[in-house]
Amino acid sequence: MVNKVILVGNLGKDPEVRFTPNGQAIAKFPVATTEKWRDQQGQMQERTEWHNVVVWGKQAETCGQYLAKGRQVFVEGRIQTRNYDDKDGNKRYITEIVAQNVRFLGGSGGGAGRGASDSSVSVPHGEEPAPPGEDDIPF
Repeated sequence: MVNKVILVGNLGKDPEVRFTPNGQAIAKFPVATTEKWRDQQGQMQERTEWHNVVVWGKQAETCGQYLAKGRQVFVEGRIQTRNYDDKDGNKRYITEIVAQNVRFLGGSGGGAGRGASDSSVSVPHGEEPAPPGEDDIPF
């Protein structure tokens, strides 16, 4: 079985970095990818898709330090869907990309940019932290 996602897109906002009760860093940020095509009438069409990206550990801290809204990134990871109860007690579902490799592309992009040019951070194969329980996710 294969569950693999590769995205190249732009951050929709600065990463939000928090820590689980046991000190594990977790960063979340949205990435936009845009598809362009010509319709049957020859008119250019465009559709933007938003992806929720989750990054764990040292890589999460690095993303929080160097990524900013508008920055172009390469994200490689897997799709994960989880559920939670909202403040009104309704069950909600969210699909996220759990990143194993994030590469910073294209300078600071449209954002403030907090770092240098292209670089990457990754979690070596087999060292990805175990997914936390719902109570461990700080947001």
